Amino acid sequence: VDRQRPELVNLANQVWAFAETALKETRSSKVLADYAEAQGFKVERGVAGMPTAFVASYGEGKPVIAILGEYDALPGISQKAQPTKEPLEAGAPGHGCGHNLFGAASLGAATALKELIAAGKLHGTIRFYGTPAEESVGGKLYMIREGLFKDVDVALAWHPADETRADTRSSQALVDFLVEFHGKTAHAAFDPWDGRSALDGLELFTHGLNMMREHVRPTVRMHYVIKDGGDVPNVVPDHAKVWVWVRDTKHVSVDELLGRVRKIAEGAATAAEVQATVRVQSGDYETLVNRAGERLLQSNMEWL
Repeated sequence: VDRQRPELVNLANQVWAFAETALKETRSSKVLADYAEAQGFKVERGVAGMPTAFVASYGEGKPVIAILGEYDALPGISQKAQPTKEPLEAGAPGHGCGHNLFGAASLGAATALKELIAAGKLHGTIRFYGTPAEESVGGKLYMIREGLFKDVDVALAWHPADETRADTRSSQALVDFLVEFHGKTAHAAFDPWDGRSALDGLELFTHGLNMMREHVRPTVRMHYVIKDGGDVPNVVPDHAKVWVWVRDTKHVSVDELLGRVRKIAEGAATAAEVQATVRVQSGDYETLVNRAGERLLQSNMEWL
């Protein structure tokens, strides 16, 4: 790892500068995959139907160790490499979750293990999984569905933080969905009574969602952005759309919350005399923490 350090720092800096958002990480994915290939890994690019997903493998047989890496940025948070807020380019994407480090350091770890296998000191298979779009659809979901993890014995991941420790906390389960409203257009000044506002339906829905906050567990998080509220003020809007994430500690709770949200959407549509559709886009279960593995990781880090 020390020998690779300058190259890994350079990789992290490149991914920072590219600052590419979910499923558009073309250059970020390429520099990582190219580096893996140069180190002797067999690289399969564009896996699971995603051009920016790849798997780099070395070795053979068991155990199969997977190390996960991410490299997508977030929209609108362009930032210079300094502790005070100052964008490189106002409004442009940037790295706020350290995914520029996540991909490079994970690949460094995989390469270190690859060299031990090549030297005959370890036996088995090491794989680096380049997992895109963690900040949106969650590329890992599609890689799992494609069967790319079926023969994996252990998957290792990490995340930049202000502490170095094994993580025994779970993550939040979530569901990501769109609620769309369809009404009837009309002239807002001359005959608004002939229209049925999709935006009215959306506003009633978000109001209902916000009323729901008082009657959920303290662990629940609900957040949304309005993607579409019509075109111009003087036309009753016949289309409106809101993008929502609902989270909790367990997926069973998220499912129950989604059922309540569907009823709010139906009620809002009924009140506004419009149509509503709820379309689930993605979601995640909570992390099932492997405490035996975490204890081993912690003891190894304390030894180091």
